[in-house]
Amino acid sequence: MKIPIKHFLYLAYAALSLFLSPLVSADDCILYIGTGGKKAEGIYQTTFDQATGQFSEVCLSTRIDSPGFLTLHPKVDILYAVAKWQKKAGVIGYRIGEDGALSEFTREPCPDGMGCHLAVHPSGKFLLTAQYGGGSVAFFPLDDGGNLSVPTIFKHEGGSKVFEKRQESPHPHWCGFSPCGNYALVPDLGLDRIVVYRIDRERKLISPHGKVISSPGGGPRHMKFSTNGKYLYLLNELSLSVESFSWDPNLGSAASISLVKTLTENEKKAESFNSAAEILVHSSGKWVYSSNRGHDSVTAFKTEKDGSLQTIQKQPIRGAFPRNINFSPDGHWLLAAGQDSNTISAHKIDQANGKLTYLRGATINVPNPICLLFKKRGEH
Repeated sequence: MKIPIKHFLYLAYAALSLFLSPLVSADDCILYIGTGGKKAEGIYQTTFDQATGQFSEVCLSTRIDSPGFLTLHPKVDILYAVAKWQKKAGVIGYRIGEDGALSEFTREPCPDGMGCHLAVHPSGKFLLTAQYGGGSVAFFPLDDGGNLSVPTIFKHEGGSKVFEKRQESPHPHWCGFSPCGNYALVPDLGLDRIVVYRIDRERKLISPHGKVISSPGGGPRHMKFSTNGKYLYLLNELSLSVESFSWDPNLGSAASISLVKTLTENEKKAESFNSAAEILVHSSGKWVYSSNRGHDSVTAFKTEKDGSLQTIQKQPIRGAFPRNINFSPDGHWLLAAGQDSNTISAHKIDQANGKLTYLRGATINVPNPICLLFKKRGEH
């Protein structure tokens, strides 16, 4: 059969285009970006190449008001976000498509207002949100499909009153779980305490368990456990410090070990406003990183065998107001979100000493980024 020349040319062109089209690199991973500010329109999405530190073009993944913090379900391809809608605030769940696209399937308001952080329990049976303004923790049950149910509210009470205006009342700022999954921990900026809840997995319930006392006037914000589960590192927003604790999984309690400042007094005086924002523990267990707003930097620490930290570097983020930082899945990059500069910058992590290096051009523009969430292709 004789093929018309125009059809032959079309097929040849199509085959050549397919051959020459860029393939998705095995080093590419999806980066979801939660936002909060007048310029932002919702959750944004890009891909990050872990081999080169380069980003693809940014696109708006879904339109929603103030998706300030994001997290993934541990068992199925679902992303949850705290957000606002129609004078309400709560949690929205999105199914993640093969191309990373988000499609909403569940939402549930929180009667105590907007959450500033959320986390899904490793069992996938519930998630928690921390309400800074409401002074509470919300417990959202999840069914097997990831659908949200009406939350139960746990109110915090009191206030350390050490730091004027910021500590007159409770302000839960983060929520997460112990490595064993038997406890939920909630740093409370207003109390100078980590509030601990015991988890009943079978009944899908939590109950107040105890409090871990932190440094007066520190203003607990975020925390992370060491990779071996023996220590926890608490980031204090107001005093710009990291306090190390030894963790007892049997008692669900912690004891203070040491405290290290993220900035010197002279460095703090150089800016009219400074506050600590995010803390990370590297997958190697060797290093801890925290972000400094105002100073617009990341402080890198070396971990010691006794759980204490030693400062090794202070790296400018090449942006303004780093409310959130996160590692690439391979642990070779630290990304910093500049909320006020509308930028995300990538910094290479030296795998020998943990120090950061900014590579020229490893920056993208995103409106008011305040949360960075990676998802490896082909994985939950």
